[in-house]
Amino acid sequence: MPDSPIILLAIESSCDETSASVIHNGKVLSNIISTQPIHSQYGGVVPELASRAHEKNIIPVVNEALQQANTSKSTLSGIAFTKGPGLLGSLLVGCSFSKSMAMALDLPLIGVNHIEAHIFAHFIDEPKPDFPFLCLTVSGGHTQIVLVEGIDKLTILGETIDDAVGEAFDKSAKLLGLPYPGGPVLDQLAQLGNPTTFRFPFPDIPNLNFSFSGIKTSILYFLQKNKAQNANFIADNLDDICASIQYTLVEILMRKLKKAAAAHNINQIAIAGGVAANSELRRRMNEEKQKSNWNIFIPKFEYCTDNAAMIAITAHFKYINQSFELQSVVPNARLSIS
Repeated sequence: MPDSPIILLAIESSCDETSASVIHNGKVLSNIISTQPIHSQYGGVVPELASRAHEKNIIPVVNEALQQANTSKSTLSGIAFTKGPGLLGSLLVGCSFSKSMAMALDLPLIGVNHIEAHIFAHFIDEPKPDFPFLCLTVSGGHTQIVLVEGIDKLTILGETIDDAVGEAFDKSAKLLGLPYPGGPVLDQLAQLGNPTTFRFPFPDIPNLNFSFSGIKTSILYFLQKNKAQNANFIADNLDDICASIQYTLVEILMRKLKKAAAAHNINQIAIAGGVAANSELRRRMNEEKQKSNWNIFIPKFEYCTDNAAMIAITAHFKYINQSFELQSVVPNARLSIS
């Protein structure tokens, strides 16, 4: 590590959360997150509204992050931001602001892959995984199993071929008439139900890839059929339906994760992304910890959802290794792990 302190300001704006974080030699000093409740009116994120909200929120959020960290712009070593993947309009707001600030202060600009940042959120606090480890990244837009052999050595072993598991949770919740975002609400109701009451088919996908489009269709047809026979079917069985859906989605994840761990003989297992906050997934991870002698790693809740602290810690490693380039200033809505 360089003799002088490394103080970075990081900005996350990939979707509908505007976040800024300050990190000092790898220690997070602030992590401010501004949400956008307006999307609940539409049952999902509206990209144009999201980008406008970022424009409104970004300066207050950055100022609050600097103030909470007791840090001035003159002490910064660099500016980091999310370069993708995400909503292009939202990414452009964060990119443009970060680029302008870096140029004005004559500081390095560090573009960070959003998915890699979810993985390296595990290095914010103890305990931290040792290399190599497997990370199941699960969110509204991504479902992947990644082999992490080093800071700059990540390999995707399997990923969804259609929809992400987080989207499957939210879409199922919407079919049940639950408020947006529906995944956390479905999780709460599922804890009151019996997960074996209703059965849904498991997708037959080879290797370590995932598919969730079929299970969503299955849930839709299941609800339509039963509502035709009983108009109050959902209300009468809501907890059990939620528990059965959640069991199925988590079981799909766990089957592939266990297969990957066995194939690569790795017992260091991490989960990351918004769905990492799901109670059933956490329960199953702890169950497998006892059964298969896994060492499991789950970030704090504030580091599971989209946040700038994960961007900051990833940028910290990039700064140390000087592994960032000028083209990082270009946002990419469909960026993949390099």
